[in-house]
This record gives sequence, C-alpha cells and structure tokens, in this order.
Amino acid sequence: MILSASVIAAFLIAVIAAFVALEVRTSAVHDDYSSVFKDAKYATPVSVEGVNVIAQDVSCGYAVIEMFSAWRGGGITEESLYDEYGRVVTSTGKSFEKEMNKRFPEYKTEMRKYLKNAELIDLVYDQLSKGVPVPFEWAALYGDEWTLHYSLITGMDIPNDRITVANPYGYVEELTVDDFLKRTSFEAYENMPLFLKLGFAFGVFEKNTIFTVNSVSTHKITGK
Repeated sequence: MILSASVIAAFLIAVIAAFVALEVRTSAVHDDYSSVFKDAKYATPVSVEGVNVIAQDVSCGYAVIEMFSAWRGGGITEESLYDEYGRVVTSTGKSFEKEMNKRFPEYKTEMRKYLKNAELIDLVYDQLSKGVPVPFEWAALYGDEWTLHYSLITGMDIPNDRITVANPYGYVEELTVDDFLKRTSFEAYENMPLFLKLGFAFGVFEKNTIFTVNSVSTHKITGK
C-alpha cells in the first residue's frame, strides 16, 4: 500500500509536534536545585538498610520487585513473576506501578513523572526518611548499549553530594547529585537509540520519574 503525500505529511507533523512537546517537558525539569545543599532539611543523611542487590536474570523491573520483596521479608522472585506471566509485564512506568501495587497491597505505589529536579530530590529524601527504598527509572549502559533501567535508591547524603543506588545489574552505585540527575533526565550519554527517542516523544517512557511507595494507612490519612 502506497501512502498518500497528505498521510505522510500528517505523520511527520505529528512526530515533529511530539518531539517539540518532549523538549518542553524536558526543559521544565531543569530547575535550579542548588538550594538543597544549603537547606537544613537535607543536612541529615538518610538511608534504608537491608536492601540486598541482586543481578537481574529476567528483567530490571522484575529484579527491583524481587529486591523490594526481599527487603520486606517476602519471597517474590524474577522467576516466579516470569513463570506467572510467561513474559515481562513491567516494560513501562505505568505497568511497573501496577505490578508494585499488585505485589505489595500494603503500600500505595504512585508513579511521579517529569518531576523538577528539586522536587525529585525532595520526594526521594522524604521516602528514604520514612525508611522506604525508592524505585525509579534512569539511563544505564549495559556494555555499550543504552537502556531505560529500573533501580532502587537506598541512600541520600546531600552534604557529601552522594546518592546511593542498588542497581540490578548486580552492584551498588554511588553518584553525585548532578550525575544522578543527568541519568534520570536521560542526558548522561550520547547517541540515544531511536526507539527510546520515539518512546519518550510519544509518552511511552518518562524522564525524572520515581515511584513513591507509602503505606496504605498513611496514604488514606494524608491523601498523598
């Protein structure tokens, strides 16, 4: 089937509009967060103990759920999730949110996307202060390959400019705040694959995104 010139033009216009909208959303996250280094709220480092890093065998989303489950004293594994579904069902942020809510009904998991830098830092700090590790999306390299990757934030030490992440590639990463935000905004590496560019442009993937995990009782009381 040969597409008409008008159909091709309409498609190109839609693609251009999607990329322009993405640029606007991306620019909006880059507020000045330097005040956090002087804010007394963040003077005390916060961390969550008992999170054991695993090396993913099936997918990063399943691995994060396994790490979260193990931290809670549960027995959910990547393999048990894959055996149940016969596939990976956490390839997008909304599907990961849905699976977290299914597996941990004692919590209310909410995806918070396109957060401004200062807001992202604040939410992560608050979650860690409650003793809960923070699932999130960021850019990672698997060898030389760009990936959109799920991991768990387990510590934040603003005075010493350090954020600690349990990475299901099998190791703990410690990053400066600036490097961390470059990764969450997907600007840390060059030559992003086209499928990721299109995914961000059309809203399949998100930048500066974390998943807040609050106990159901707290969620009902505060309305957060």
